[in-house]
Amino acid sequence: MTKDIATPIRTRAILEKYGFSFKKSLGQNFLIDTNVLNRIVDHAELKENSGVIEIGPGIGALTEQLAKRAKKVVAFEIDQRLLPILNETLEPYPHVKVIHSDILKADVNHVIEEEFEGFTDLMVVANLPYYVTTPIIMKLLEDQLPLRGIVVMLQKEVADRIAANPGTKEYGSLSIAIQYYTKAETVMTVPRTVFVPQPNVDSAIIRLTKREKPAAEVQNETFFFEVVRASFAQRRKTILNNLTNNLPRGKELKEQIEQALLQADIQPQRRGETLSIEEFARLSDKLNELM
Repeated sequence: MTKDIATPIRTRAILEKYGFSFKKSLGQNFLIDTNVLNRIVDHAELKENSGVIEIGPGIGALTEQLAKRAKKVVAFEIDQRLLPILNETLEPYPHVKVIHSDILKADVNHVIEEEFEGFTDLMVVANLPYYVTTPIIMKLLEDQLPLRGIVVMLQKEVADRIAANPGTKEYGSLSIAIQYYTKAETVMTVPRTVFVPQPNVDSAIIRLTKREKPAAEVQNETFFFEVVRASFAQRRKTILNNLTNNLPRGKELKEQIEQALLQADIQPQRRGETLSIEEFARLSDKLNELM
């Protein structure tokens, strides 16, 4: 029986054997606590026939725990130096495949068709590099992959923003962008002490469960997100001010914007952070007719 990768001693031995040095530019922080890894996997609620996509497997600590519970794991790793290490550490798990690729450039739908044909349950589970957390999550959602959900470790502050409710200081365009597609919940926080090297921030695990259809119906999705972004451009300003200053032709259409707000049953003096997704949907539909 192989020893778990995620112990301080085994991690150090693997890194020394391959003379591996961490690249700050890739946001590499490896987990060295099997309990934390097991809890991440628990929150993914995998079944025997589940397929898993992992992003940034590092030396395979989380991959190994996923492999023990899933039917197949496909991991995307951008750092070529880790490929020989993963080749060795994951050797006991023939149902794991590592793809040397940047997830942001990869055609993930194509990979799913090739690697997970016939799978009915698919999850993304990953300890994400902090510097690209948001682009990765948005790509996974916008590519409309056939996922049940996403369980990822990320910076606690970003997790708080993703799962935030209207009326809180964390709530913003990121909360709406992700909650439009998923139900978001922070399922646990993780201290910085369980990583090498230790990051400067605490982490959290967030679970995103794909909605069968988006949280609100809108006439024009692209415009809906444009309205949301404009509404949060300057948090201290009213929604009327933000929309006037940040929508195309906003200044010349100020009266119509005010009219649209009232028609959507939204007081122009409110701030963007107080509006629910449903209210933004109503507003963007009214503005869409007008602009």
